[in-house]
This record gives sequence, C-alpha cells and structure tokens, in this order.
Amino acid sequence: MIEPRIVKSLEEIVGAENVTTDRADLICYSYDATQQKFLPDAVVHVGSAEEIAKIMRLANIEKVPVFPRGAGSGFTGGSLPTEGGIVVVTRRLERILRIDEENLVAEVEPGVVTEDFQKAVEKVGLFYPPDPASLKFSTLGGNVAECAGGPRCVKYGVTKDYILGLEVVTPQGDIIRTGGETMKGVVGYDLTKLMVGSEGTLGIITKIVIKLLPLPEAKKTMLVLFDSIDGAAKGVSAIIRGKIIPTTLEFMDAMTIDCVRKATDLDLPEEAKAVLIIEVDGEKDLIERQAEKILEIVQPLGVVGTRVATNNAESEDIWKVRRSVSASLRRVNPDKFNEDICVPRSRVPDMIRAIEGIAKRHQVPIVNFGHAGDGNIHVNVMIDKAVAGEMEKADKAIEEIFAETLKLGGTMSGEHGIGITKAPYIPMELDPAAVAYMKAIKRALDPQNILNPGKIFLEAEKTVVGGH
Repeated sequence: MIEPRIVKSLEEIVGAENVTTDRADLICYSYDATQQKFLPDAVVHVGSAEEIAKIMRLANIEKVPVFPRGAGSGFTGGSLPTEGGIVVVTRRLERILRIDEENLVAEVEPGVVTEDFQKAVEKVGLFYPPDPASLKFSTLGGNVAECAGGPRCVKYGVTKDYILGLEVVTPQGDIIRTGGETMKGVVGYDLTKLMVGSEGTLGIITKIVIKLLPLPEAKKTMLVLFDSIDGAAKGVSAIIRGKIIPTTLEFMDAMTIDCVRKATDLDLPEEAKAVLIIEVDGEKDLIERQAEKILEIVQPLGVVGTRVATNNAESEDIWKVRRSVSASLRRVNPDKFNEDICVPRSRVPDMIRAIEGIAKRHQVPIVNFGHAGDGNIHVNVMIDKAVAGEMEKADKAIEEIFAETLKLGGTMSGEHGIGITKAPYIPMELDPAAVAYMKAIKRALDPQNILNPGKIFLEAEKTVVGGH
C-alpha cells in the first residue's frame, strides 16, 4: 500500500484531479489484453515530461515502482503493475505537435491514437505505414515501446523504421533527446533504437519524431482461396520472386476459415483450406498490372477461387473476412493465448504442420492466421480455463510451439514483445551472454529497478520454461 504522504506528493506534481487511489479506478488500470490482473497502488495521469521527471525522482527516493501505460492493449503484459506501485498514464499527452510537409516528418506526443495520426497525415497527402491490429485504440507511445508491426510491414517495415528521434524521461528522472529530424545521424550511440521496443523498461517516451512517406495514389485488394496451406505459402514466395512486394500478404489456415464460416455469413467455399488477402499500392496503372501478374503467378498453386476489389467498398468487404477472425475464435473455446511467432516465410507451411501435430498431441484447438509476407503467424491456443488440466495442456503446447519456431530459424515474438507472459521462455532464444548484456544496460540506466520492473527478464531462479 502506498503511503498517504507519497500520494500527497503526486498530487502536488500533477494536481489532485489527476491522481486516484480509489479501488474502482485502480481496477481499470490493472489489466491489459492478456486479461491478467495486478492492482496498482495509485494511478497518475501526467501532462508533461517535467511532471514525469518529478515522479521518477520521487519514486527513486521512495523506492516505489513505476509502470508506464498507454491504452493498455498489449498482449504480453508489458504495462501491468505487477508490483503495485504507481501507474503513469500518458493519455493526456495526445497532441500532434506538427506535421512538416516539406521534410516529411511529424512530431507527436505518446498519447495520440495510431489511426487518428494516420488520418491526420493522410489529409495532407502523407502516409504513416505501421498498422497494428489495435490501431483504432492503441497509442503511438505504446507502438514505439513495443515496436509494433502490422500487415503492411512486409513492404514498409515496422515502427522502428519510422522513428527518427524521441524525448524520453529516464528511470532516474532526467529528460533526454535522442536522434533528431534528419534521415542521417551517427553522433554517439543510437539511443533512439535502444528505446524503441524496450517495453517501457528503459524510459518513458514523451515526444516522438516520425518519418513520413508520400501517400500512395491507389490500392488494389484481392482475396485468393487455396486448396492447401502449402499452395498459399508457395504463392507468397512466388509473388516476391516475381519482383512484386505487396503492401500486405495476410493468410488464414483451414481452422481459421472454419471459424469464420460458422460465425459469419461470408461466402467461403468448403474446398478452401487457406486464404491469402493480398493488397498492392502505388500508381494506379502499376497496381493494375501487378494485380494481374499476381493472379497469374498463384493460379497453378491450387487456387479454388479469387475475388478482386474494384472500389473501396469491395476492398472493405474483403478485409471483413480477416477482421471477423478474432471475434469468431470464441466459438472454439472461451479462453485464448495469442502468440506471435515469426519464421522465414518459406517455412510457414512447415510451421503450420508442426502446430497441427502439437494440437493433436495435446488435444487443444490451435487456430493460425497472420502476416504471411514476413512469416509472422498469430498462433491462438484455445482452451477453457474452467476445465481441469486445460492450462497445463496450453503451457506444454506453447513451449513446444516456441521450440519448433526456433528450430525453423524463427523467433518467439515478432511484434507483441516479451512483457511477463514470454519472459520465462527467453533462455530458449537468447544465449546467457546476450541476456547478461541486456540486463547490464537495464542496471546502468535504472540501478534501483524502479521503472517497469519484472518485465522481459525474470530473476534467475524464476527463469523456467513454462507457465502462463
């Protein structure tokens, strides 16, 4: 329980109206998309970097942990207040400070919602490509902290590829600027890249300088149905070998398609065992030619149907197939563990077959979909926690999925981060020397382990594979 005098100090920093210790309010900041719950002692809604700096200095003096939080939409528990303490919410920092149309950069605060920013830059003919599935409510600060991806990253890259500079409050309460507004800059260590993807363990982001692109003239969306996952995977490789890099290459496996059929009235024929949603963008004449070439390339690979959008409404209809997936999964089982493994794109069919074997061995349904263009598979282990033994099955299945992923040259997290849910598995992927190096960086910047403790790395005695 946090002492009243510390609460009083917080109120002096940000105003009493921006601090709460009321239990009902605390519950709202106790969970994220993992549905795990940890109750904080206090929640503070900050309005400036200076306020955050004062809070961090106070927290170091009082030895109270601080947990930064944006929209709380993460899938690995990165923002959860696992040790009580103070949750620092950045949603009040929600200004788009400027959009520089000459130099193709923008400066924003971390509480700006991703989709709102995309719409703002598109109004002036510019483009911010990273598009996590949570873009309608996730914030740019959270996207940077997790290095979010999304369907468009096969062509355009992920969040880190668009971050030129940051303003950051350090764990000890300093305010620093990293990077800048130029496309080049090699003065000192690249602290910007260090902060991106650090999951709020090395600093709290208060401003973001973002690189923008010109908005593509047009886009073309296609849905292609295959009679096997192998055909779909071969189609992905064949398209890229054909010197076309689509904006998106999304896939769904047979079980995912079955879920969508049962939950919606979307027309997906029974012989379809895999789906690719392919989108290209650029000059109108070019994308028409690319679309024709793509359909020619995939035709011999077991295609059982195609749908090509001729306008935005038809494009939206195609994307409804993909967007209906998450809601349809609950028909399989009420509880979901969503892992975001990534393998070389040519190994996707091998990975899907391995997952099918794991599902059969442990008798748990596993539904797969994701970003085929970069081998990023969203593996959904579906169980009913109320049934005895189901959690143990899920833990064993997930451990085996990670092991198979690494065997195929992949990684156990493509875009969701590590947080707390994947921390026990880190020794499977990173060697001890690399982990020690990372921990040394954390200790140097946060010697008292005040900022977002317990994330990414567990204590040695707790670093045991298994357990969700």
